[in-house]
Amino acid sequence: MPELRISPSDGRGFSAVKVRFSFRCDTEITRQFACRQVSVRMREPGGRAVERNASLPIAGTQPNILFILTDDQGYGDISAHGNPILKTPHLDRLRAEGVRFTDFHVSPTCSPTRSALLTGRHEFKNGITHTILERERMTLAATTLPQVLQSAGYTTGIFGKWHLGDEAAYQPNRRGFDEVYIHGGGGIGQIYPGSCGDAPGNTYFNPTLLHNGKFEKTSGYCTDLFYAQATQWIDAQRRAKKPFFAYIPSNTPHGPYIARPEDRALYEGKGLEPATENFFGMIHNIDQNIGRLLAKLDEWGIAQNTLVIFMNDNGGTAGVKVFNAGMRAQKGTAYMGGIRAISFWRLPGRFQPKDVKALAAHVDFAPTLLELTGAQASPQMKSQLEGRSLLPLLTAKVGADIAWPDRTLITHVGRWNGADPEVGRHTQTSVRTTRWHLVAAGAGPAAGKAKAKAAKADSGQASPAKPIWQLFDLGADYGETDDVAAQHPEVVADLSARHDAWWKEVRPLMVNEGVKGPAENPFKVMYREQAGR
Repeated sequence: MPELRISPSDGRGFSAVKVRFSFRCDTEITRQFACRQVSVRMREPGGRAVERNASLPIAGTQPNILFILTDDQGYGDISAHGNPILKTPHLDRLRAEGVRFTDFHVSPTCSPTRSALLTGRHEFKNGITHTILERERMTLAATTLPQVLQSAGYTTGIFGKWHLGDEAAYQPNRRGFDEVYIHGGGGIGQIYPGSCGDAPGNTYFNPTLLHNGKFEKTSGYCTDLFYAQATQWIDAQRRAKKPFFAYIPSNTPHGPYIARPEDRALYEGKGLEPATENFFGMIHNIDQNIGRLLAKLDEWGIAQNTLVIFMNDNGGTAGVKVFNAGMRAQKGTAYMGGIRAISFWRLPGRFQPKDVKALAAHVDFAPTLLELTGAQASPQMKSQLEGRSLLPLLTAKVGADIAWPDRTLITHVGRWNGADPEVGRHTQTSVRTTRWHLVAAGAGPAAGKAKAKAAKADSGQASPAKPIWQLFDLGADYGETDDVAAQHPEVVADLSARHDAWWKEVRPLMVNEGVKGPAENPFKVMYREQAGR
């Protein structure tokens, strides 16, 4: 049990205070406040023990928030999860000291996950069905978590990858961030037709980054730069005694796989492909940066009041051939290997380290932080939230039985070809409950287009390809090796009906389908204008 010793302050002569924590959580998901029950044992000068009880609220306490999100790191790309080659001591420490969600879902690709995290609703409802072609732009109708946190007195900063729209109206400074230090598009140096792209000629070393509306030529490796800037900014906020929301979504270890030579060298000579050597080197660099930042939180004396959250945005890539934690497939698929994510939450003294097996997802992120901080969501955001607050699970004692009703999670890769989403309705999509995982088989969106009927229905919409469903009992087969659809037709019928009902709900909100983007990438235009070219 944690102990706190303090000097007497109430004039009653108590010489010491021993604080014994236990957690009491309401079983209703809709609970507005979570409390810890604190048993205080005070000893008088004469030796008589006096018991006191008080409630110490967790919700609304406004801790600092440090949210780290990596790009394309898989669930198996951490040594604590069993990776036989990769070493991640600082991530391992964060895992050991925090709450670990072992069945946490994200989207199969990056922009969708990021939008769901920041809004508390499915990415398709944010208009995001791709990572390019204007379909990565988060609808301006959505209210974001940092916007609400700003209204609650938080200062907010982003350091790394945004990837939710490059046009001015979609930029993070318009979506709730006070401090902005980012690259453009989906990756450093990437340029796509339309709105998604980075400053011209950018590389992982010495990139040109957008800092509060001005392009700055930097010196150093991209990940080091993002963490250094975030560290400096966090220091300024703690000096000013302002609660902060620091969001560090690095572009690494996304391809192209380019590590610092000294980081790659750690994984040479181990029988790995060059891409994997670089991939693991990039994760090593992330791990080292996390370690330095955690050490700073300790040095500054703010670790106890700083919630540190670590996640990855989708399934793995270059590392899955080495270790994939027993899962099937990877990024860009609706199988577990594409959607299961690392999710560590550390708040010392408040969250007991433990594994949480409850089915959770990216849409739960925003509701959780809203409840924890006491930030009052606007009517618009309240109407869009579809996730659950994880606070009852986070604050529960180890071994406590917390009511967590079963739920339905829909995952869809999107990325269909053409402007009509119907061609991809049943390609690379899935329906998840605690026990079951219904997955549409096939080669993905391209196959859906090929199979779609050429004839148009009266509505003018293309007919979707006939779904080919696979069913997996995850309680017995987390690796998704045994398709039991034939043995459980009633489950297939039930879950597929839920999928079709969901599709009807989200289809009107896919506002970016067929939208024509700008003739030239906005980042390039802005860069050229500032450079006077």
